[in-house]
Amino acid sequence: MKKALLIVDVQNDFCPGGALGVKDGDKVVPVINRIMDRFDLVISSQDWHPADSVHFEKWPVHCVAGTRGAELHPDLETGKIDLKLLKGTDNKDDGYSAFEATNASLTDFLHENQIQHLYVCGLATDYCVKATALDAATQGFHTYVVTDAIAPVNAQPSDDKKALQEMYTKGCMLIESEEI
Repeated sequence: MKKALLIVDVQNDFCPGGALGVKDGDKVVPVINRIMDRFDLVISSQDWHPADSVHFEKWPVHCVAGTRGAELHPDLETGKIDLKLLKGTDNKDDGYSAFEATNASLTDFLHENQIQHLYVCGLATDYCVKATALDAATQGFHTYVVTDAIAPVNAQPSDDKKALQEMYTKGCMLIESEEI
């Protein structure tokens, strides 16, 4: 059974000091780097918003296409990434899920490479990680959320716990990196 790691939005703007920094967002990077070699394929997603995105009516301006904030975290080992997905590229699109990428079809890529097990990590637990994991499970992939390689926004206290519960209820397995 082939497996892939999907790194969701580990971008400068989602890490501490970024436009929409997630507390401890940068702490997922060493965990992700440590586990990359355990997978047949590694995929990343990035918010890649146009400057006039309606998404910014809900959120501070972040991850604008081509800016430093939209780049992957500098310590992430990007040389091991087989496919980079861009999402939220339309000014009317939020692009929470990596399955909404506009430069490639994640579903097609996974099927073409005979991936059955998809491990999801990155930022943020209660938004893009959740949306991506739920889409993966809905599409029939055996979906795992690597709980020590994610971090939440937590706009409301315990949003992360609610997100994890929803993912689990919808068929995602919650695991620690050492269990892979």
